[in-house]
Amino acid sequence: MTSHQSTQTMKPATAAKKLGVYLEATPAEFREGVVSRAELNALQADPPQWLQDLRLNGPHPRPVVAAKLGVSIAGLARAGVTEPLTTEQIEALKQEGPEWLERERATQAEVRKESARIKKKNAERQA
Repeated sequence: MTSHQSTQTMKPATAAKKLGVYLEATPAEFREGVVSRAELNALQADPPQWLQDLRLNGPHPRPVVAAKLGVSIAGLARAGVTEPLTTEQIEALKQEGPEWLERERATQAEVRKESARIKKKNAERQA
């Protein structure tokens, strides 16, 4: 009995998420088809020009925007930032330093500090 392995495919939205790009900004042929695991690996290993440009200039999806600003996705939502932003817009926000951004960065720093404390405590408990 032989096992037949089918080609694993994913929706374009899933592939865009794995690539860290905003789906609506990708080329039509990417959005309209399906992406195989091999195609995804090829895109990650040797990104075409459109993918390089999207990663560099955006528009970026919320997880990427949040990471570039040093805040959580929930922090973006609290601030009313729901649309994808370009790299230029992100840099402008960093330069402006609005009050909400400073507050959310402080909140994120506290969360990271607390996570590190819990991790250390659990490690001590294991030892």
